[in-house]
Amino acid sequence: MGGPGSGNRWRTAGRPSTDEFRSLDVRWLARKGLLKLTGWSTLTWSREGREVASVRVRGDHGCVHLWYRHRRNGGEWQTESYTVRVARTACHLGGTRAWFICPAARCGRRVAVLFGGEVFACRYCYRIAYASTRESADERVVRRADKIRSTLGWEPGILNGMGSKPKWMRRRTFERLVGEHDDAVQCSVEEINVLTHRVLLKSGR
Repeated sequence: MGGPGSGNRWRTAGRPSTDEFRSLDVRWLARKGLLKLTGWSTLTWSREGREVASVRVRGDHGCVHLWYRHRRNGGEWQTESYTVRVARTACHLGGTRAWFICPAARCGRRVAVLFGGEVFACRYCYRIAYASTRESADERVVRRADKIRSTLGWEPGILNGMGSKPKWMRRRTFERLVGEHDDAVQCSVEEINVLTHRVLLKSGR
């Protein structure tokens, strides 16, 4: 594997972000049919169009098998091969939901996402913070606005203006999302004004 999330991340005293780790989401694997009894499938991670990591996954009865290579601080490559148990809970409207059982020693938490280092483990074991917890108030509302823009099929960026209603979307839903978008944009503008005022006060203007 290598890269962020490898080697000494396992015992770091800091609080790295979820964005710094490769992740395996059991919900995504379920949608792709990779939790069923199947052959090996290869999952890859890329950066700027270049593959930077991969892991082989094979579904089985109540578990998934993982196989990958990693190295610590540029050292020799090592092969990891182990099984991650998968539990299921009943959904209110029928069916079941899959969960990983964290394979790290003395853990066993039921989680939806595992993060990759020397082993794939939950964010509690790696002491990972969600990326959103590092955001300022302005960054959070901008992210919320951009998420709505993505849902509506609009160009990313609150400075790019508004687009039109998707043909498939109900008018009521569209108006609700536009209202939430406008509220988020207004909050962002107000936060920027507050920060600008503070900067001007510090500069004595």
